[in-house]
Amino acid sequence: QVQLVESGGGLVQAGGSLRLSCAASGRTFSRYGMAWFRQAPGKEREFVASINSSGGSTVYTDSVKGRFTISRDNAKNTVYLQMNSLKPEDTAVYYCASGDRDFGGPFDYWGQGTQVTVSS
Repeated sequence: QVQLVESGGGLVQAGGSLRLSCAASGRTFSRYGMAWFRQAPGKEREFVASINSSGGSTVYTDSVKGRFTISRDNAKNTVYLQMNSLKPEDTAVYYCASGDRDFGGPFDYWGQGTQVTVSS
């Protein structure tokens, strides 16, 4: 079955950077789009960024544009989220997700999440 395993979360000061990774297994990674979501305490899960199967197309939510970059390495079956200029409001559990399409949702497969905490 499809498995997604996130890593790279942690505690960072405001203005700092982190890179999240999501390792995928269970099917041909290069055929499917990938995405990152996040859920802050007391809030609903929200979309952060997505990337198509080849890596040539990306979409971001407005609050992270210019600060976050989603990318993928199909040879390593891994998708990344480079997060720069982090703000306390970026604090959340970050989830990797995938569906059965080249790009976009619905997202049927989810990782367990990785905690990102940004201190002020």
